[in-house]
Amino acid sequence: MELKSIGTIHTPYKNNDAPFQPPQNTEGKEFFIELDEKYLEGLKDLETLKYIYLLYYLDQSQEQTDLTVKTPWSNKEIGLFATRSPNRINSIGLSVVELLKIEANRIYISSLDAFDGTPLLDIKPYMKDLDTKADANHGWLEEEDFKHLQLHIDGEAH
Repeated sequence: MELKSIGTIHTPYKNNDAPFQPPQNTEGKEFFIELDEKYLEGLKDLETLKYIYLLYYLDQSQEQTDLTVKTPWSNKEIGLFATRSPNRINSIGLSVVELLKIEANRIYISSLDAFDGTPLLDIKPYMKDLDTKADANHGWLEEEDFKHLQLHIDGEAH
């Protein structure tokens, strides 16, 4: 199997300082994708979307050898596939980001929890009714665990 990078994700996060979840407040911080020039034609009509999926290679993560993990907000052992741990069998990341603007080969986006220089594998459209599941739940997260997770989502210090 061979995957090709189509560009590079740029964030303010370096040397393992990315948050567990993308923070809401990123004032003064810039997040953008630098798309390889040979893929520019593929951006046609992308600016009509409010949100996009990014698939990227977690080149700084550790390969997962254990199939159970402990999350930062719960002391429970959870199966790897029931978590969003960056340490995966295949180091592939997935984020939904807001598309802010496109200037030449730069795609400016909202925050995401990837390191600066992360290789981008693909961009896909996030479609309102196709991708939203109104009956989705929080799975194994108990109420207290979810409250802790919510602090991470909101970017609150705790």
